Amino acid sequence: MATYHSLEVEGLNVFYREAGNPNKPVIILLHGFPSASHMFRELIPVLEKDYYIIAPDYPGFGNSSSPDREKFQYTFDHITEMIESFIDKLGLAKYALYVFDYGAPIGFRIAMHHPERVTAIISQNGNIYREGLGEKWAAREEYWRYPTREKRESYRTAFAPDTIKNQYVDGTKEGQVSPDGYTLDIAYMSRQGNDEKQLDLIFDYQNNVKMYPEFQQYLREYQPPLLATWGKHDVSFIPAGAEAFKKDLPDTEIHLLDTGHFALETHAYEIGERMLNFLNNHGI
Repeated sequence: MATYHSLEVEGLNVFYREAGNPNKPVIILLHGFPSASHMFRELIPVLEKDYYIIAPDYPGFGNSSSPDREKFQYTFDHITEMIESFIDKLGLAKYALYVFDYGAPIGFRIAMHHPERVTAIISQNGNIYREGLGEKWAAREEYWRYPTREKRESYRTAFAPDTIKNQYVDGTKEGQVSPDGYTLDIAYMSRQGNDEKQLDLIFDYQNNVKMYPEFQQYLREYQPPLLATWGKHDVSFIPAGAEAFKKDLPDTEIHLLDTGHFALETHAYEIGERMLNFLNNHGI
């Protein structure tokens, strides 16, 4: 069963979920926006018998510290540094990475910095290819090229309750998605001051796109085993992003699932079983 902890990292508390036997191979689960490690609540029980599971909340997300913007720079580089320090404090020397949404640019930075540690990558709607960017990204790139206060303010809609709920239910069959996940995310996103922190990250996301060629070079050079389990109705990161992995990793295992962006809400057991088979087939 999962247990719940906090670890001090650079003066902040990083909350994390832990499950399984520490002597087993490690899987680090990296969450996305606008969520936190609770998104793995149904996946962890599938994996914990065979693996040691660690799932942190990033600073500014979930139950981790959420420092003021004046004291903490909300960029993907900085959050990656914090998670790397967190991993080092736990003494994790080898691990597979599960990357979803925001977890992809964070996880691939970690993999680039420590390629010798990464045993495998599981990408669940975790994009690192331009082919995988849905239509909404054209407007974001326009904002990145010509940033104005007005355009920044327009992205407050990303934290609106209906927007968060739609991220969960779009592309799924009616009645499949529990309200638990998106209701909790709505609460997290409504905390005072959180909007400006998240707007900082939306603006900084441009640096993730700029790093796509570096992430792809990492794949070509190190050839980590990679499983792509993708909600094929995701409008943010479309299925072409999963197929694109084969350009750099011809042996990528790809499964397109009949669901949306938050695929674990409907297919946690199936994704977990595919992970178990994939990792076992690679001797992990």
